[in-house]
Amino acid sequence: MVLHFTKYQGTGNDFVLIDNRSGSFPEGKSNLVKKLCNRRYGIGADGLMLIKSHPEVDFEMIYYNADGSKSLCGNGSRCAVDFARSLGLISNKTTFITNDGKHEAYIDGGWVHFALHDLPDMFQGNGFYFIDNGSPHHVVFMDKDVGTQDVYAVGKQIREAKKYQPNGVNVNFAQIKENTLQVRTYERGVEGETLSCGTGVTASALACHYMGMKPPIHICTLGGKLSVTYKKQPVGFSNIILSGPATKVFSGHISI
Repeated sequence: MVLHFTKYQGTGNDFVLIDNRSGSFPEGKSNLVKKLCNRRYGIGADGLMLIKSHPEVDFEMIYYNADGSKSLCGNGSRCAVDFARSLGLISNKTTFITNDGKHEAYIDGGWVHFALHDLPDMFQGNGFYFIDNGSPHHVVFMDKDVGTQDVYAVGKQIREAKKYQPNGVNVNFAQIKENTLQVRTYERGVEGETLSCGTGVTASALACHYMGMKPPIHICTLGGKLSVTYKKQPVGFSNIILSGPATKVFSGHISI
């Protein structure tokens, strides 16, 4: 079978996108997802997305991490919205369904703005914050330059901590520098550092509330700039929007 795909990246977080409205792509085959996301033997990506028709909303997007597992992906959702527009499914606004339910998004100023679900207050542990915003995130604020952090070694240790098993956790190392939040993330499912993690920077931006910062929160990742806005409620957060670029890299065909 010859598969047509499109490669996207959102601040360096890269994805394989497939128009699966015909249902030709065999869903649920994690080994195939792993093969396509492999950077040596496949297309290469942090994750893979399928776009499907849906009777109640503009489209459905199913997201797979590079290891074949599922989760919410913020940057992936933003890329899926731009891809859906290229397919003629939407104009500049959309309501769609992904792994954790229904979401809204819009395209403006060259950026895709993705609305996450309202969330409860974060858990504040001993030197860290935790919240599940569709993907579970552990956030640590650094006293030293986050650029010097060994993200792989320390992130892997936290990701595999007993308290986060059996599914593990994403680990974000954050630093506030000149009114900008700098974030580096170890992503489960990729099992390494990615150039950007949308849900990770969102979790880190919400944690900034407890550090005295007010939205909009401007974020720098290794792959580029993002922004997060929200409203702090007496309990939890609402109106959470992740904003940033979504860029088509190339399209192609591969035999599977």
